[in-house]
Amino acid sequence: MRTLQIATLIAATVTTGWSAGLFAAFSYAVMPGLARTGDRVFVEAVQRINAAILNGWFALGFLGAIVFTGLAAALHLGEGQWPALAWLIAAFVLHAAVLAITFGINVPLNDALEAAGDAATMPDPAAVRAAFEARWVRWNVVRAGLSTAALGCLAWALIRCGRAL
Repeated sequence: MRTLQIATLIAATVTTGWSAGLFAAFSYAVMPGLARTGDRVFVEAVQRINAAILNGWFALGFLGAIVFTGLAAALHLGEGQWPALAWLIAAFVLHAAVLAITFGINVPLNDALEAAGDAATMPDPAAVRAAFEARWVRWNVVRAGLSTAALGCLAWALIRCGRAL
């Protein structure tokens, strides 16, 4: 049982780091780089990124983070598990907030950007960009911070588990 607890905690930590790194990279590199482009280029690039990111690797990191964290928490239920469990619950709550922001704000913005049509022929790419960019970037920074905090909680849970060995 102890091996399964540690294995799921490691999987939760790795997938959370993967997800936090993605959100952070968008915050400090991808979106600032795209901010320096013209409206039509910005809209087209983000539309293409939104299509490309929907793949198994993204799903593994994004959904794996909350699934493995929940599983690790469930496996830590029981007597003597409280020191790690508290950090696992905190990480799970942070992941839930990331999911709420993603599906409540970022995905609808992505969908609206896609619904605007082909960037090459749209009549007003500046308006499409204005309706998307600032809000999406702001909430992605929040996702990056929450995911990074979840990673810290999981790292501390690993330390607490290591002390219990």
